[in-house]
Amino acid sequence: MSDLEKVVYKYALVNAIKHKGKANEGAVVGSIMSSEPEMRKEAKNIVPMAKSVVEKVNAMDLNDQSQELEKLGGKIEEKKKTEEKGLKELPEPHENVVLRFAPNPSGPLHIGHARAAVLNQEYAKRYNGKLVLRIEDTDPRRVHMDAYEMIPEDLAWMGVKCHETFTQSDRIPIYYEYAQKMIEMGAAYMCSCEGGEFKKLKDNSLACPCRNSPIEKNLELWEQMFEMSEGEAVLRVKTDLDHKNPAIRDWVAMRIVEAEHPRIGFKYRVYPMMNFSVAVDDHLMGITHVLRGKDHLANSEKQSYLYNHMGWDVPVFIHYGRLKMDDVALSTSQARAGIEEGKYWGWDDPRLGTIRAIARRGITPDSITDLMNEIGVKIADSTISWKKVYGLNRNILEETTNRYFFVSNPEKVSIKSVPDEVHQLVERPLHPDFLERGYRSIPFNGEVYLCKNDLNTVDSTKSKSKNGDGNILRLMDAVNVTVDGENVVYHSQSFEEARSLKAQVIQWVPAEDKIAAEVIMPDATTVKGLCEPDCRLLAVDDEVQLERFGFARVDEINLEKIKFYFTHK
Repeated sequence: MSDLEKVVYKYALVNAIKHKGKANEGAVVGSIMSSEPEMRKEAKNIVPMAKSVVEKVNAMDLNDQSQELEKLGGKIEEKKKTEEKGLKELPEPHENVVLRFAPNPSGPLHIGHARAAVLNQEYAKRYNGKLVLRIEDTDPRRVHMDAYEMIPEDLAWMGVKCHETFTQSDRIPIYYEYAQKMIEMGAAYMCSCEGGEFKKLKDNSLACPCRNSPIEKNLELWEQMFEMSEGEAVLRVKTDLDHKNPAIRDWVAMRIVEAEHPRIGFKYRVYPMMNFSVAVDDHLMGITHVLRGKDHLANSEKQSYLYNHMGWDVPVFIHYGRLKMDDVALSTSQARAGIEEGKYWGWDDPRLGTIRAIARRGITPDSITDLMNEIGVKIADSTISWKKVYGLNRNILEETTNRYFFVSNPEKVSIKSVPDEVHQLVERPLHPDFLERGYRSIPFNGEVYLCKNDLNTVDSTKSKSKNGDGNILRLMDAVNVTVDGENVVYHSQSFEEARSLKAQVIQWVPAEDKIAAEVIMPDATTVKGLCEPDCRLLAVDDEVQLERFGFARVDEINLEKIKFYFTHK
């Protein structure tokens, strides 16, 4: 067997084994040409050779094919496993599971927070466990009062129910108690080193002069800390000075903050750092599993030192990748700055990724839950696209939303030559698949509003009148008209005739009983138009489908005007 024939034979065997013993001649040649570029010059020899080799290979049984491939040193490349979607099992323990959602009250929740909130609740449900809400507000400069009300509201909208709620600014004395215990154990020490000098020592795995101070002196300095100025001293937790990550070496547990806390004022001056308060609270609250972003990997390791000093069981840390959203900034500080500057009109501005902005647009809580369950807790970073959110939401709204006419950029039209007997009350179902919901009534008498774009873009190649006197439009469920410039004339009533003429079907609104409408779009622009009369029966928060325009949520309504927020197509 020549070298060339061996190559063809090997690829034929591979192709046959992949396809239950039957190789395909064309596929074999294609594989050789794509995988062995240097063989392309032999194409005129490979093509005829492949036919006879494939016949030979296909005459073997699958076991013989595998043995032959092994002799040639070939192998079947295993398909890469696709990443598992959805929620995986939590590591043990599965009894008495306690999880927590612990936001900082710097603003309302955004879609990034939804991942932690939803997944913690889903796991709590799965294991019949408990979910704790903990407001982590021990950095006075990052706290805003409006968040204390908005966070529970956002969780309620998502359907996330917490069994207990704690606010860390109410627990400061508890952190003092454990800080003192750490000092008494020799596991923590007071440090008055200048920050830059300490960093030099830390980076070189050297102890600072304060590290080996007697416990009595540290306790004395601890008492004095409450009268010191900001930056004068900190309390440090002892770790491994040779740790490969300098950030973990002797991390700060307590510091002085001379700033007014928006909730408790100047009640305290000494505040715990996040790693200290979180570790203490996770222990005292019996947290068994901690779900957090992989940016907290170092923090998990820092906290483990405190657990080990105190002889506590370390919870199971589960880290997941970062979550990004196309075209949306998820930074709460940036959003707040934009609101203060007038760039956004509030936290529910449709350009933001906050939960309340998403809710105002008409995205359903169930679609957010479905999205987060699908993403799960994988370590890889994830990017959410609006297209994905819309797809999940559309699956829900398609069945639940009733249909209505909305005409944007409306132009009043008096249809000429409409017979009196054609004046009618058009009945259209609220939902074509659920007729039991009933019908809406739209009066037609020839005076209507049509969309200017529909009038200006009639496709003459498809909808030409047989008489050549204009182009045909079909007013949905009403009549057919000819359009010739500004001249709109009654043509016929039959839908069958409109279909035979390939007439474009458009929406319309009666002139006599319309209701003014505006739709706020995702980019915060406004589309103005008119709605059919039965839209007056809608209520705030109703989700509807504006036919051939898109889904929308009712935001404001009165007898004369209705305001929608556009959801998506």
